[in-house]
Parts: sequence; C-alpha cells; structure tokens
Amino acid sequence: MNEARPERAAHRRRGRIVIAIVAIALIALAATHLLRSRKRPHAPAAQTVTVASAVIGDMPETLNALGTVTPVATVTVLSQLSGYLTAVGYQEGQDVAKGQFLAQIDPRPYEISKRQAEAQLAKDRAVLAQARSDLARYARLNAQKSIAAQTFADQRFAVQQSEAAVKADQASIAQYDLDLDYCRITAPVAGRVGLRLVDSGNYVTASTQPGIVVITTMKPTTVEFAIAQNALAKVLQRFDSGAKLPVTVYNSDNSRQLATGTLYAISNQMSTSTGTVTLRATFANRDEVLFPNEFVNTRLLVDTLHDAVLVPTAAVQSGAPGDYVYLARPDHTVTVRKVTIGPSDGKNTVITAGLTAGDQVVTDGLDRLSDGARINPVEGGAASGKDSPTPSDPGRAGHPPASASASRSAAAS
Repeated sequence: MNEARPERAAHRRRGRIVIAIVAIALIALAATHLLRSRKRPHAPAAQTVTVASAVIGDMPETLNALGTVTPVATVTVLSQLSGYLTAVGYQEGQDVAKGQFLAQIDPRPYEISKRQAEAQLAKDRAVLAQARSDLARYARLNAQKSIAAQTFADQRFAVQQSEAAVKADQASIAQYDLDLDYCRITAPVAGRVGLRLVDSGNYVTASTQPGIVVITTMKPTTVEFAIAQNALAKVLQRFDSGAKLPVTVYNSDNSRQLATGTLYAISNQMSTSTGTVTLRATFANRDEVLFPNEFVNTRLLVDTLHDAVLVPTAAVQSGAPGDYVYLARPDHTVTVRKVTIGPSDGKNTVITAGLTAGDQVVTDGLDRLSDGARINPVEGGAASGKDSPTPSDPGRAGHPPASASASRSAAAS
C-alpha cells in the first residue's frame, strides 16, 4: 500500500508537466500566427466609382457672357423754344408712333411775331417796287446822258438792298412758321414713353431739362456683351465670312430662355482695362420680353465641332500634370491619363488629345483615387453624343462662366 502511493503521485506530476508543455506549445503557436498575420500586408479594398465611356459627337463652340439689353433708340424729347405748355397728349407707359402728338406749347406769341414779319415783308416789297420804278426811269435818263452816272449806279444798289430786305423778311416768316411747328411737339421715333416729366401749365424753355418725355424703342432691340480677346479671332473669322452667328439670351439666373437673335456688330476697339471687346446682337423682341437696361446671360454660338471625342465634364481634373482624367483599365485599376481639352457645354467636354472613343473614365468617386488604385466600376452612362443630344438649358447643364468657356473655345480653335 505504501509503495502504490508514491507511484500515483509521480504519475500525477508527469500528467501536469505534459499538460503544461502542451499549453505552452499552443500559446507559442498562437503568438507566432498572430505575429505573422500582423506582418502580412492587407490588400487594399477596391473603391466603388462611377465610370462613363468617351463617345463621338458634335460639340457647339459657345461663348457665354453677361449682357445688357440696349435699346436701338432712347430719345429725350426737349422743347425747341420757350413757352407755356397748354396740353400734354400722352399717357405714362404708352406706346407711340413716330410723329404722334406729345405736347403743345402756347403758339400765340409766335403767331403775333409772324404777322409782324408779314407786315414788314409787305412794306419792304413796296419799297422794292418803288426802287425798281426809279431805276427804270434813271435807266432812260442815263441813256440820254441826262443824269450823272453815279446817280444811276446808286439807284441800282438801292434796288439790291430792297431785294435783300424782302428776302430777310421771307426768312423771318419761315422761321416763325418753323417755331409754330415746334409748338406742336411730336414723337421723333416710335417706342414707349416713360413717366411724365412735365405737366400742362408749366413754362418750358429751349432745351430745358429733364425734357418733355423720354421715348425708348422696345422692338426691335439689341443686347451688348463682351468677350475675351483670345476668343475674338474665331468670332471675327466667322463673322467676316458672312456667317449669321446666333445669340441666345437667358434670364439673370439662367433658368429660362428669353429670346434668340443674331450678332450684327463688333466694336472697333479692345478695352485695355479688361482685355475684352464689346459685341452687339439684334433681337426682334416682338413679345417685348427683353426690357431696356436689363441684365441677361448671353450665349454666342461661334461654330460646331463635328465628330469630336466627348467625355462628361466631371471626369476632367486639373492638377500638377495639367488637365487629366482617371482612365479605367480592364483589370479594374485606374491610371492617370493627361488630356488636352477643347470646348465644353458644361455637361460634356471635348478631348482633343489623350483619349479615343470607347475609353472609360471615372466620373464620380475621384477623391481617394491614385494612379494604379483598384476600383469597383459602376456604369454611369456615356457622354451625350450624336444619338443623345445635350440639353439646351444652361441652368440644368451647369454652364461654365464666360471666361472658362472662352478659353476652351480658343484652345480648340
């Protein structure tokens, strides 16, 4: 019995030692696996991005600018003479025709002056008749050598003086006739009158300010806008060739198209302070939607590029390499591709070099991309080409400002 007890105790000690060794081995194995897993690099997860295909299509070369509605004529009607206004023949905001009655100045002082001039004319005509009669008598006496030659010559001069006096009287009467015409003030141009400036009973003087009324031509009308000097060459080339360059006008927030017209005049000087030149387009404005001095957004269509490579504008980035796009490769990675851009309509941009039709570019999810990054591409639709024209509404299309559009058009030309 005493010998069995030491054997059982030794057996238990050996069991504990084996269990400890196994535990230590398991711990060491777990630690080794953990260290190896920490040292092993994790493969970066693919980033989900939206891609679109480059397509062949047409791109209008447009220049966007801020414009001002400039009437063909704005006339301040002034009085040509002095007097009391006896009548005002227009209503505020009324449309008037050329020659329509506007106001009347009291004509009585000028009628009296005209009668005085007519009386003076009658008197001078009588003097002229007497002088001519005397000249005829002196001519006979001079032929008979009955009077001095100087007397005959003096009488001829007297006749000439009387004739001149008659002509002066006739001119004076003509002036009073003109004054009587000026008493009746009429519209020099067709248009719309503004607010009333004077009332009946006021005394007006010649060229008195602010005038009798202001008339503004509403239709047709024009819009003035300026383009950058680097875009002028292409516009001049097209304009001088006789092309009718269309101009589209939108309201101040680009949410609604107002009218369409054509470019008809280019200023003869460049502004040295802004580096721009002023252009003017004409519009029929039959519905009078364009209001004088209103600020509008203009879009001048210079030309149209045909069979150009188009990509969504969101795909084009600018940075250290210049203009570039992230080109999606078949192995679901991206590479930075430097491109040369042309005109843009806000939604799509022309790529003149660097891409071909069918190339896929990243349009969304660009923030964390780098050259060689793994991607999970999601089709977002191709750029709008010939089969899918771009919308004409600049408010929805997100058109760039005039400077950007002008520079891209210049680059394309």
